[in-house]
Amino acid sequence: MQTHRPHQTIAAAALALCSGTVLAQDQVVKIGHVGPTSGPIAHLGKDNELGARLAIQELNAKGVVIGGKKVRLELMGEDDAGDPKQGTQAAQKLADAKVNGVVGHLNSGTTIPASKVYADAGIPQISPSSTNPKFTRNGYKTAFRVVADDVHLGGTLGRYAVKELKGQSIAIIDDRTAYGQGVADEFEKGAKASGGKIVGREFTNDKATDFSAILTTLKSRKPDVVFFGGMDAVAGPMLRQMKALGLNIKLIGGDGICTAELPKLAAGTMADGQVFCAEAGGVDATQKKAMDDFRARFKAYSKLEVQVYAPYSYDAVGVLVAAMVKAGSAEPAKYLPVLAKTEGYPGVTGTIGFDSKGDIKNGALTLYTYKAGTREALAVVR
Repeated sequence: MQTHRPHQTIAAAALALCSGTVLAQDQVVKIGHVGPTSGPIAHLGKDNELGARLAIQELNAKGVVIGGKKVRLELMGEDDAGDPKQGTQAAQKLADAKVNGVVGHLNSGTTIPASKVYADAGIPQISPSSTNPKFTRNGYKTAFRVVADDVHLGGTLGRYAVKELKGQSIAIIDDRTAYGQGVADEFEKGAKASGGKIVGREFTNDKATDFSAILTTLKSRKPDVVFFGGMDAVAGPMLRQMKALGLNIKLIGGDGICTAELPKLAAGTMADGQVFCAEAGGVDATQKKAMDDFRARFKAYSKLEVQVYAPYSYDAVGVLVAAMVKAGSAEPAKYLPVLAKTEGYPGVTGTIGFDSKGDIKNGALTLYTYKAGTREALAVVR
C-alpha cells in the first residue's frame, strides 16, 4: 500500500490545484431578492422571485464576465411576508451576507423602510413593483425602481374613471398601507381634477375579509364607481360582498389588484368589464414580441403564468448585472455610479434608464379590464 501513496498524493494535489483554478475563474456574485413568499399575497412574491431566478439561470447559461473574470450568479431569496418589520429584518440579513445587489421588495410598505438598511450598507436596490413616490424621494443613492410611481398611476386612473368610465359619484376605499393609501390619494387628486365627485372615503386593512359595514355605508351614497387601493387578496372578497349587497358597479384599482389571480379570488362574482385596473409598466406594439417570448420562457421554467411583475424582476437583475459588467466590478461602491447612469438598457419590459432620483424614465402604464375571467389589455399610457 505504501507504494501507492505518492501517486495518491500527486492526484490529490492535482485535484486541489484544479479545483482552485475553477474557483478562481468562477467567482460568486450574490444577488438578494425579497418579497412576500408567504401570506395572502405569496403568489405575487413568488412571481417576482421566479422572474429573478429565471434571469439568474439565463445569465449563468450565457456566461457573465466581470473585470476579466467569469462569475457565477447566485440568488439569495428572503421572505418579508409583506410586513415592514420582517422586511427590514430580511434586508439586514442580506446586508450582513454582503450581497452585491438586491431586487425587491414587492410592497411599498416594506420597500421604503428596507431602503434605509440598504443605503446604510451601500448596497444597490432595485424594486420591480413598489410605486409609492416616497421610495425614491428619501435621498438614498442606492434606491431605484423599474416601474412608474403612484403619481402617474393613481392620477391616470382618476382621470380614466371620470373621462372614460363616466364616473361622477366616486367612492374610495384603501387598506392604509403605504401602497394602498398612497395610490388612493393620487387617484382622488386625479378624479377631482377631472371633475369627479368623491361621495365617500373609507378604509380597511390589508388582512381584512369582512367589508359589509363599509360597503353598506357606501351603497347608501349611490356611487357609480368604487376605487380600491390595496391588493388582490382583499379585493377578491370585496367583490364577492359587493355582489351579495347588490352593489353592481365598477371597481377600479391599481397594480395590486391587477393580477391573473383576481378572478379566482373573486370566486366567479366578477362581471365582464366590471373591474378596471392599471399595471405600473407595460409594453407597446414594438415590444410585444419580447414580452410574449419572456412569458413563454417563464411558463416553461416555472410551469406558471406570469402574475404581474415577474418580467420587471427579471429586468431588474439584468440591469444590476449589466452595470457590474460595464464597471468591471461587482463591488457595490464601484458599480453603483454606473448603475445610476443606466440609459437605453434593452429589457423585456421596454427600454430602461434612470433619472436623478432613481425612478425609471418615461415609465409606462397598462390599463386592463377582465372578460371571461381573463385580463385584457386596453391601452398603454406614458
